[in-house]
Amino acid sequence: MDNAAPNPSAAAAGNGVQASGAGVEGPGDASKQNLAQVTSSIQKTLGLLHQLNLTVSSFNSASQLPLLQRLNALVAELDTMQKLAEGCNIQVPMEVVNLIDDGKNPDEFTRDVLNSCIAKNQITKGKTDAFKSLRKHLLEELEQAFPEDVEAYREIRATAAAESKRLAQSQSTLPNGDAKVKAEH
Repeated sequence: MDNAAPNPSAAAAGNGVQASGAGVEGPGDASKQNLAQVTSSIQKTLGLLHQLNLTVSSFNSASQLPLLQRLNALVAELDTMQKLAEGCNIQVPMEVVNLIDDGKNPDEFTRDVLNSCIAKNQITKGKTDAFKSLRKHLLEELEQAFPEDVEAYREIRATAAAESKRLAQSQSTLPNGDAKVKAEH
């Protein structure tokens, strides 16, 4: 496919950025490797389109063969890109596609999703704080009315918390239920 660049100015303006995904892929991680190959193919296609644009913009009868070679290279690269893309399972939200169709920046979607998450997180935190305050207030009121029962409740809670922490440590899990991951060097 590199034989499609006999024009030195077009070759200089080509796609020297093919190795951008080299540090992304890891051994055995076919999904990331496939995505890096698709990205590389997209960059190569953009370079071929640029070369084709240069050839068409300065077209004369002598540039007919380079034009045909570039068209063939573009078709071959688009075919390669389609074959590589079949192995990628990437789901793009329709909102992002609609934003792109409207000529807007898809980063707006990311910003809106993050702002929504922040707002929901603040609401949840407010509810959690309200329940903690209610629990504290109820314990204070119960302690005034039933001091022995509240003391027994606190001992039971402390014992249960200590047992839960010990069990979590013995099972290599975090208190929130997540498994600990050992760093491999």
